[in-house]
Amino acid sequence: MLSHEPLQKLDIIAPDSIGAHLPTHVAASIEGRDIVVFAVTDDASDTADFSARYDFPMEDCANTIVVKYKKDGGEHLAAIVTLGSLRLDVNGAVKAVLGAKRISFAQRELATEQSAMEFGGITAFGLPANWRVLVDAGVMERQQVVMGAGIRKAKLLLAPSVLEQLDNVEVAQLTLPPDAPAAA
Repeated sequence: MLSHEPLQKLDIIAPDSIGAHLPTHVAASIEGRDIVVFAVTDDASDTADFSARYDFPMEDCANTIVVKYKKDGGEHLAAIVTLGSLRLDVNGAVKAVLGAKRISFAQRELATEQSAMEFGGITAFGLPANWRVLVDAGVMERQQVVMGAGIRKAKLLLAPSVLEQLDNVEVAQLTLPPDAPAAA
């Protein structure tokens, strides 16, 4: 299963208490899955702060980013799961996989309203069924990842294969190589 030396130092939320801590739709989505839920302080919720405070490498920290895109005459939302250590290729790979004519990061208000989750805590679990969830191939190469839990004061620890159990997940190469030049 999951391994991390400081795991015993985490403030793990008991499975029978998860519903009291997480948004109902997130708790329902993770129920029965091999996921450890643990509490974090709000000031350590952002990826870099979390990595430093809890001694998890950035390579094991996954972010869920909400994008808005235009396709087939309509506007749609999608979630992208990528590692905090990689650069997302939004206007290249993500746009191509979505088949989007235009793409942008969703505004904070739209992302939180439509996901019914806190900004900075959005997760792939419990998203609306009509959203596409793209997982970067780099995430799938990790033994475990930590990601948001729908709120800023909790995180999920899981094997990436758990993400593939979601109905609306697609795995694709969505990030730039580490040696790629910065966008101009």
